[in-house]
Amino acid sequence: MSNRSSITAFLLLPFTDTRELQLLHFGLFLGIYLAALLGNGLILTAIACDHRLHTPMYFFLLNLALLDLGSISTTLPKAMANSLWDTRAISYSGCAAQVFSFVFLISAEFYLLTVMSYDRYIAICYPLYYGTLIDSRACAKMAAAAWGSGVLTAVLHTANTFSIPLCEGNAVDQFFCEIPQILKLSCSEAYLRVIGVLVVSVCVVFGCFVFIVLSYVHIFRTVLRMPSEQGRHKAFSTCLPHLAIVSLFVSTAMVAGLKPSSISSPSLDLLVSGLYSVVPPAVNPLIYSMRNRELKVALQKLCGYFSAALNCLHHSACDFQCMS
Repeated sequence: MSNRSSITAFLLLPFTDTRELQLLHFGLFLGIYLAALLGNGLILTAIACDHRLHTPMYFFLLNLALLDLGSISTTLPKAMANSLWDTRAISYSGCAAQVFSFVFLISAEFYLLTVMSYDRYIAICYPLYYGTLIDSRACAKMAAAAWGSGVLTAVLHTANTFSIPLCEGNAVDQFFCEIPQILKLSCSEAYLRVIGVLVVSVCVVFGCFVFIVLSYVHIFRTVLRMPSEQGRHKAFSTCLPHLAIVSLFVSTAMVAGLKPSSISSPSLDLLVSGLYSVVPPAVNPLIYSMRNRELKVALQKLCGYFSAALNCLHHSACDFQCMS
């Protein structure tokens, strides 16, 4: 009997069984989700509306904000709905869609971070060739490669995960459909079929990580040889936000992947999964806006436009009330 005919829904792990705490979790998740939507939405709008930000670095940052919006929208809304309505169920097709979307967006984000490290490497180590090597066509191709690689990775993992028979029930020990937790429900013989795919994925991820590390080794060597202190400061200011995001992404993923099974518990698994699935999309906009002067100016200008528009609407409403 196939998975689809034997299991129609999965049961996700609740954060708590106490109703008051469930509502508290809903409020906390709602605040984080709205903060992520606001931060990434402002960055998207600022880059799209300010022609001075139509450069390769900000083009990649726009793609990063889109991926962050997608990844946090894959996990948190369902978790919030479960906390609000005191339910645990997610349909089989909904779980498969969540696995595909999350793996696609997370993989594409890591590939994009690798592309962004190459962009910074060329900009700092070979500035005279930057306009030739990183033009609009090259940017579009590299971004498309990151998104396309994410799709291929997601298809491969989703197809392998949901093609194996599940013999250990339908209770997933996580607040969203996570592949390692789903694999715990599989038969031991079928589980071995996924090992090859996981090994290939780990090799690809490790290769990207090595590429990022080598890029920054060359970047720092070049920056430290610059005679001008102002030039060094400008180079570091363009690299540090990206390096901070890579560090946050890799460190949270490593905590989740390398956590010893001997200290594993449902509460700890929930906390660790929240670190790598919720924290980076919410924090990334703050990291980039804190040290980027051009983006700060664009965001301040955008907020000024919003404020002026609200004042205009307020005065129009007052005038309408006076006339009536």
